[in-house]
Amino acid sequence: MTQDMQSASHIPHRIDAHHHLWRYRPDDFGWINEHMGTIRRDFLTHDLKPLLDSAGISGTIAVQARQSLEETHWLLQLADGDTSAGSAWIKGVVGWAPIAGADFQETFANLRRYKKLRGLRHVIQDEADDQFILSPAFNRGIRMLRDTGLVYDILIHARHLPQTLRFVDMHPDQPFVLDHCAKPPIAVGLLEPWATHMRELAKRPNVSCKLSGLVTEADWQQWTPAILEPYWRVVLDAFGPTRLLFGSDWPVALLAASYQRWMDIVTEWVAPLSQSEKEAIWGLTASLVYSL
Repeated sequence: MTQDMQSASHIPHRIDAHHHLWRYRPDDFGWINEHMGTIRRDFLTHDLKPLLDSAGISGTIAVQARQSLEETHWLLQLADGDTSAGSAWIKGVVGWAPIAGADFQETFANLRRYKKLRGLRHVIQDEADDQFILSPAFNRGIRMLRDTGLVYDILIHARHLPQTLRFVDMHPDQPFVLDHCAKPPIAVGLLEPWATHMRELAKRPNVSCKLSGLVTEADWQQWTPAILEPYWRVVLDAFGPTRLLFGSDWPVALLAASYQRWMDIVTEWVAPLSQSEKEAIWGLTASLVYSL
């Protein structure tokens, strides 16, 4: 066991707060293009479990990868152990549901029967309308999450941050988690206006941020930890350790880095922090935010 792994073993409830699972069908994954051959295959629980064991991770949050109720039910069944591939280490699921749809209330009531539903997510980043997050129908659905204890995961690009600020202010009592640090433009080396918007968003105490997805926002072949570090510094300064959650974004992150490579980078970044601050990032915040 390495020194890093020995250190990791002293961090209770180490959680990967963001990964995916899927059975790959080209028609269902239009966002996986011809440049993404690495992830054009199935990624299932037996593929992930050895990586978790090696990294000292005891639990995960499985997150939707398709805007499909079929996938949401499948993930929840896996988490609940209702199939032979089910795994108790999936502590929660952030699924998809038609939040802006006329029948969302009925669908939502059905999904809430699953004990491991911990949140919902919509792929805002792919909407043709950059103002979708402010649409009345979508916000009507978001209001139904209030007082349920469920999180809404915000998946956006950096250009959506101004309207996301307005969106969050419309729901001051709703817990939000920002995925992938709002996908900063790392590949072109820009910090602003992303950094300013992130610091403003972090002023909202109901928003936490996942430390995930940064490697795939950089040049997949040419990135280095030094290129990513300024973006880490911004989110650490803005949100503080107690509102940051480690996430692998596996298997999407495999386009640029292995599971362990990302673990090693985050381990190095958090090394100067106190033990309690490390515990927050590695799992305590995820446990609290997602009520694990």
